[in-house]
Amino acid sequence: MTAPLRPVRLYLSDVLRVGSAGLRTRPMRVFLSALGIAIGIAAMTAVVGISSSSRAELDRQLDALGTNLLTVAPGSDMFGGDATLPDESIGMIARIGPVTEVAATGKVSGVHVYRSDHIPAAQTGAISVQAAHLDLPRTVGASLADGIWLNDATARYPAVVLGAAAARRLGVDTADLDTQGSPGIQVYLDRRWFTVVGVLQPVPLAPELDAAALVGWAAAETYLGFDGHPTTVYTRSRDEQVEAVRSVLAATANPQNPNEVKVSRPSDALAARQATDKTFTGLLLGLGAVALLVGGVGVANTMVISVLERRAEIGLRRALGATRGQILLQFLAESLLLSALGGIGGVFLGVSVTSVYALTRDWPAIVPPWATGGGVVATLVIGAVAGLYPAVRAARLAPTEALATP
Repeated sequence: MTAPLRPVRLYLSDVLRVGSAGLRTRPMRVFLSALGIAIGIAAMTAVVGISSSSRAELDRQLDALGTNLLTVAPGSDMFGGDATLPDESIGMIARIGPVTEVAATGKVSGVHVYRSDHIPAAQTGAISVQAAHLDLPRTVGASLADGIWLNDATARYPAVVLGAAAARRLGVDTADLDTQGSPGIQVYLDRRWFTVVGVLQPVPLAPELDAAALVGWAAAETYLGFDGHPTTVYTRSRDEQVEAVRSVLAATANPQNPNEVKVSRPSDALAARQATDKTFTGLLLGLGAVALLVGGVGVANTMVISVLERRAEIGLRRALGATRGQILLQFLAESLLLSALGGIGGVFLGVSVTSVYALTRDWPAIVPPWATGGGVVATLVIGAVAGLYPAVRAARLAPTEALATP
């Protein structure tokens, strides 16, 4: 007696082989369908990667600059006018135990800086003129792009250091210090020529210095009519005591009117800016998800057309003994492979975009592992959902009906 025929079992290698056969015979259609998936995954991966790289750069900046910088500035008085800090506030703040460094700037009101004495008075370039303490760069973490900082000698004479933005607006690239008797590059302040002795790099924790012309405290009082009141006091303290110092700064700077003092932490402003960027990141992730959804619809469309075109193949397989489950598995595997191609290509493209962008901005290139792994998993889920209906439809075809199709 002859034993009944049993369907041959499909192993994983067999499933991959029959699933990839349909892809190999239609390379252009496969490429276009996978491209939709790839664009969505690349967009999402690049957005997450660029955002992570930006956060890493912020952390690197804060590690280099420190988060223990606090600033003290005058607020408003009880009548809504501008308050002032007492002249003694700098010395009183310096006497706070955990405070390690103190420096101040004072805005010189009514004075502007010009490239020459022929510039109209109204064209100020939004550059402020400020008196500065000698230890200001060390306190705020500033560095010089060119030239030197003010010293005990130049702080008493018409010498100026320009912030990065101020130098750019004035058209000053370098501090041309000539040792042969020439005064070098000069700018015009309050009907007097000041020699540019230095140009600062951008100061992340004190961006207000970027658009400032900084002169010595004594020179500001002598030549520019500076009243001697500090407008911003920068303090550094021990890391573990930052909050404790912050809580007493207002009362220390102005014991009589502590409510007229504003205390801030510049590193908080950088963190707030990063938090603001998250809204934009969320929007881009949403756009990437829409692109991924469109790619999934493209995969579903491709698979439905594939089933319609291959009815004869499906009928022949069924006639040769393939079960409905094996037909379903074949087309589901084909959909998963198609989506996986798009997902892997999208992850590679997203990582490449992140790396190139981070390189141009001098950032560390960071793409979280969950973003790359999640991208591939997302494409497999999209592929399974998109390919389920075409696979079921193919499995339900009767052999006689499929073979009868012209």
